[in-house]
Amino acid sequence: MTEAAVGQPMSRVDGPLKVTGRAIYAAENPLPDLVHAVIVNSTVGRGRVASIDTARALAEPGVLRVLTDLSGVNLGYPTDQVNFFGQSLAIVVASTLEQAQHGASLVDAHYAAQPARSDLDAPDAVPHPAPETPDYSRGDPDRALRAAHTVLDHTFTIARNYHNPIELPSTIARWDGDRLTLWDKTQWAQGNARNVATALGVPPENVRVICPFIGGAFGSAGRTWPHVILAAFAARAMRRAVKLVLTRRQMYTGIGYRPASRQRFRLGASSDGQISAIVHEGSSETARYTDYDDAGMELSQFLYQSPHMRSSYQLVPLDVHAPTFMRGPGTVTGAFALESTMDDLAHQLGVDPIELRLRNEPTANQFTNLPFTTRRLAECYQLGAQRIGWSRRSPKPRAGKEGDLLIGMGMAAAAHSNNRTAATAMARINADGTAVVASATADMGPGTYTSMIQIAADALGLPTNRVTFQLGDSTLPTAPMHSGSKTLASVGSAVFTACNALRDSLVRTAVVDPASPLYGVPPEAVSVQGGSLSATGAAGRAETYQDILRRRGRDSMDTLQSWSPGDGNTRFSSYAYGAVFAEVSVDDLLGMARIRRIFAAYDIGRVINPKLAHSQALSGMVAGIGMALLESGVTDHRDGRIVNANLADYLVPINADVPELDAAFIGGEEPAEADPIGIKGLAELVMVGVPAAIANAVFNATGRRITELPITLDKLL
Repeated sequence: MTEAAVGQPMSRVDGPLKVTGRAIYAAENPLPDLVHAVIVNSTVGRGRVASIDTARALAEPGVLRVLTDLSGVNLGYPTDQVNFFGQSLAIVVASTLEQAQHGASLVDAHYAAQPARSDLDAPDAVPHPAPETPDYSRGDPDRALRAAHTVLDHTFTIARNYHNPIELPSTIARWDGDRLTLWDKTQWAQGNARNVATALGVPPENVRVICPFIGGAFGSAGRTWPHVILAAFAARAMRRAVKLVLTRRQMYTGIGYRPASRQRFRLGASSDGQISAIVHEGSSETARYTDYDDAGMELSQFLYQSPHMRSSYQLVPLDVHAPTFMRGPGTVTGAFALESTMDDLAHQLGVDPIELRLRNEPTANQFTNLPFTTRRLAECYQLGAQRIGWSRRSPKPRAGKEGDLLIGMGMAAAAHSNNRTAATAMARINADGTAVVASATADMGPGTYTSMIQIAADALGLPTNRVTFQLGDSTLPTAPMHSGSKTLASVGSAVFTACNALRDSLVRTAVVDPASPLYGVPPEAVSVQGGSLSATGAAGRAETYQDILRRRGRDSMDTLQSWSPGDGNTRFSSYAYGAVFAEVSVDDLLGMARIRRIFAAYDIGRVINPKLAHSQALSGMVAGIGMALLESGVTDHRDGRIVNANLADYLVPINADVPELDAAFIGGEEPAEADPIGIKGLAELVMVGVPAAIANAVFNATGRRITELPITLDKLL
């Protein structure tokens, strides 16, 4: 019997292409007659452009054109004024990249500048309610706080975080008459195609976006940023293919970031640790010209049993470029406040942090009043505690010492919604017995190619090496944005549905064909393994996909199928869960915090590929280490300039920062009513809880409750 592909630690099918350099990324497509474009950025944070002098640039060898009139292009913000430092003002097009860069340095813009506001904490910064996160309340939290045995009131501050992917934002644009092809770094080819069409005023069907590989994104390529539209605009003006790649410095104002945020978190509890009230209030920065809602209230509303709860969230419009999704958007931010406060409550009451959480386990989602599909969080606590050696932790801060190093352990719970949305997939069996499956999704690193092949291979009864998966092209069947931990549940379910339908169609074709050895066999009595269809309990009654197609004179058979969660989101609450455990050392003399170990246990339903899932978990831990200890965007509030817009001064984790990371997964599957493949999304979840677990470990080591990220040495001295 052929072993099922799903559940196996299959290596990435695209791995050989990437490690040998044969994977072609957006900026690497070799188009003939290609010219290079470089954006000229504003050097003030607010005002208008009085004039742009292009004479010196145009006089340089190789400079072909300087485009300064962007009034007919919808870039998402008013182009007749300067909205933020680094805004695109002009495009220099030249024969070579170096010529375009030099030309851009010679363009001289003159401004009628105005004072720019970029400080979230400025007294005159006026917040407004977040449109996508309405205020919420149940019970009477103010009264419950007054009556509580223990009341905690903390304010949390998190610095702005930048994406910094290895592959910089890149686009090549080429027009063929009135049709546009974009080779672009994007998490949503079809969304990008529609957005660019709208921005340039062309029919959506005239735009094709291609992106088979992504060199890091996690939200940074989820929107259609101005450089994508400007590349297409320049290509139309030049009537030649144009390549536009942002520099590392331009990336800081060319794409979005995790916004700086402020949170006030109040919690009331009885003497035995039963939570009676939660009040969670938050705010974050956004651009003056558009709202980005990072939310962050979700976990506080349902993760723990609390009869009285209130949450509110506000946005502070500033003269900055727009924030965007960044791994675990909102959820990781809110979890830092929630899980840090839970740890403080455990300390104040002398209760083990795991026991405190178990005492406040809900039986249903109090926010939605819906039952949970599955919730194995208690099992995550148990496994994580066992693997990290939680029983050796002293609850007394500063009890663990190794010379000048203070050693501490901390933990935090994690959760993320199991997002599912409609998707479509095509499945085709070829005359040679191979299969092609396709959907317009993307793969920015989690292994989409590989996991979809595993799902398709099992459904079709084929070995994985005879299945190919196609993605990253806006002309393929409809798929949602590759984000929000929804791709595997959504597109995977569509692939499962399409491949099952195709297999069943071929089975039915065989059993009604008098020339088939399976003629007359009930379809349900036919199984498919290794590409061979055989009748159960009837040796010799078998044939292959190739046999069926050959008799019918067909080169292939295919089907197009869609899957949707239907009304599932209104009938139950589906979340992925985790428990994160961290051990840190803090130099008592220098105030330097370092990671020693992180272990996490996750409840993600069925695990399609353990190797890919484990890799995802570790990558989330690395990102969480960056947020907790290192990453902080610094703005000069005089003009809105990003001071540390480079990888020398904006610190990210390196190998020395991540000594020992590990993760494991709790068994079990989501019920079929959630999705037919029984999974929960993982990618966003694995960062949630990591910064809180690290901060709680720092408290256990030092006795200092850190409420501001990143935890730099000045906060510990």
